[in-house]
Amino acid sequence: MGTTQLESVPEPKYWQLKTVLSEALDSEFSVGEILPNERDLAARFGVARATLRQALEQLELEGRLQRRRGVGTTVAPPRMGVSLGTGPHTWPGGSEDAWQPVDCAAAVPPAAVADALETGRDESVHIVRRSRVSHGRPVAAELLYVPQASVPELSGIDAPSGAARARVVLRELQRLELERQENAVELGSAGADDAKELDRLPGAPVLVVTTRFVVAGRTAALSVATYRADTCRLTFGDSGGVEIHDGPQRQAS
Repeated sequence: MGTTQLESVPEPKYWQLKTVLSEALDSEFSVGEILPNERDLAARFGVARATLRQALEQLELEGRLQRRRGVGTTVAPPRMGVSLGTGPHTWPGGSEDAWQPVDCAAAVPPAAVADALETGRDESVHIVRRSRVSHGRPVAAELLYVPQASVPELSGIDAPSGAARARVVLRELQRLELERQENAVELGSAGADDAKELDRLPGAPVLVVTTRFVVAGRTAALSVATYRADTCRLTFGDSGGVEIHDGPQRQAS
């Protein structure tokens, strides 16, 4: 069988170096470890610094490396799997939920959220803010919108503000019989608030997962979770849980 023109084109030098560097990350470095400076790495592998930078940039795009101001280039933790499977549906805040409540406030949601919740556009709802951390770094931020009608007993509960109030709202949701939940995902860019929460620059790529929680045919809550695109990947299947992917076989999504 003849060789096509495409097959005869050699891999760029930086791509070959990326493969060598990836193997070195798996065998010589641990998560969070700082890599040697560019001059030392270029000398070790016998390449120009421009070639090295291209390889490092590709590994950063694949989530293998993380460049931090004032620190240097470090080995990134494994990507976190964001499951969109068809497993058991559960309310947020359950015993196996890895999200941490940050605070809760009553406020008017964006118009699109109000429409999805079928509340009046000037009607306030409970907005629970939660965060997700992996290996000591923020990887996701969530806003959970809960109409007052979904937790009617909440007003009679003496709960302080902040995370404690958020936990009370989540606990009240557990009392409802969840019919189903629907997920949608899209690629977006981090706004100012998300960028600050996720320790990224504004405009950085993010995955936005919207989850609609349905009770008796109506939307009882709506979650908008923003994930760092460089630390997460989508998983599909029936497991229903969020998986943490370890080991040298992890690939870019």
